[in-house]
Amino acid sequence: MNATSPERLSPRSRGRWTLIALFGLFFGAMALAGVLRFSGWQPTAHRNSGQLLQPPADLRALPPTLANGQPYAWNPEARTWRILVAPSAGCTSACVTLSQGLGKVWQLFGHNADNVEILWLGTPPAEVLGVPALRVLRDQPDLRAALPAVDDPAGTPVYVIDPNGFVIMRYAPGFDMAGLRKDLATLLKLK
Repeated sequence: MNATSPERLSPRSRGRWTLIALFGLFFGAMALAGVLRFSGWQPTAHRNSGQLLQPPADLRALPPTLANGQPYAWNPEARTWRILVAPSAGCTSACVTLSQGLGKVWQLFGHNADNVEILWLGTPPAEVLGVPALRVLRDQPDLRAALPAVDDPAGTPVYVIDPNGFVIMRYAPGFDMAGLRKDLATLLKLK
């Protein structure tokens, strides 16, 4: 028999090897977590569907005006999140489809729907006006210019604005509505 076989190890030596194995397991797991963290890897469940804007666009200095001429206040105390649609002129059937999808997303928030508003920059098609929680804003060139990549040739982007008036996310034209709902549901929990 070999002198280092398990039958020949003293209890003290077995305890030492057990302790070394526990240290290796603990610090190995921490090292793996550190490597994954600093390499930028994230679990799929923690990824945003939209593009997180770094730095976020600040709209606080550009107070929007509702279509009826009344000012639209950001009112951070109300903790209202906003979905902003800034379509180009002539957006018709695609905008109707987009608005219907946004209306469904808004309804799926259930009791949290009161904490979400849909802002439409400019004059929407007549079919869009039946969407709940829709606030029509005047088309203000300075507000439009502050939105990142607003004139996308692929279509109409959608933005998420936090309660303070910062544009924090952008969704490219043709995005998945389920991803917007998932991202906003996560943000609504940040009260």
